[in-house]
Amino acid sequence: MSTYREIDLQTWKRALHCQVFRNSAQPQYGVSFELDIANFLPKIREKGLSFTFSLIHTVTKCANSIEEFRYRFEDGKVVLYDQIHTSFTYLNPETELFKVVNVEMRDSLEEYAALAAETERNQACYFPETAMRSDVYQFSPFPWVSFTHISHTDSGKKDSATPLFDWGKYFERDGKILLPFSVQVHHSFVDGIHIGKLAEALQHALDTI
Repeated sequence: MSTYREIDLQTWKRALHCQVFRNSAQPQYGVSFELDIANFLPKIREKGLSFTFSLIHTVTKCANSIEEFRYRFEDGKVVLYDQIHTSFTYLNPETELFKVVNVEMRDSLEEYAALAAETERNQACYFPETAMRSDVYQFSPFPWVSFTHISHTDSGKKDSATPLFDWGKYFERDGKILLPFSVQVHHSFVDGIHIGKLAEALQHALDTI
């Protein structure tokens, strides 16, 4: 588990915005856009790495670099985590049922991919007790359809502020290999400008891996 510090709402610049959106009927919102993986895909294949685990690591590294993606509600308080880890769904092709797998973040892509593969392989249960922990980014790959929009189930918990990332089936267009990508966030912490920063950082990471 990561450590965090409580935010002083009396001095925090975002206190008013946080409270306004926290009281909304639906404080979470989502944005979908496309990423060019023309450079990323062959590089991952050359390394013999899992596309899924490689993309999860890349997204997590970029999101961790943006403070707004590390805020959460804990026991009614606003906190800022020092680091966020990963939680992803993984499909059993035989049963067509998925399990939720939590993996600690690593600096090295290769180290993370190996740890993710080992953790997934050794996990038998579908929903571990730690599946809903706060210090993770949730990933739910959707590789069967090149979607233009995606929505998610609503737990009804207004303080559920864990960002959720999805991607769809990639395709070629105008010499690019495009990946539909979606991010769902809590508006108390993340505005459009922050999603824009993530998209820019993520595309740069995919172009330079």
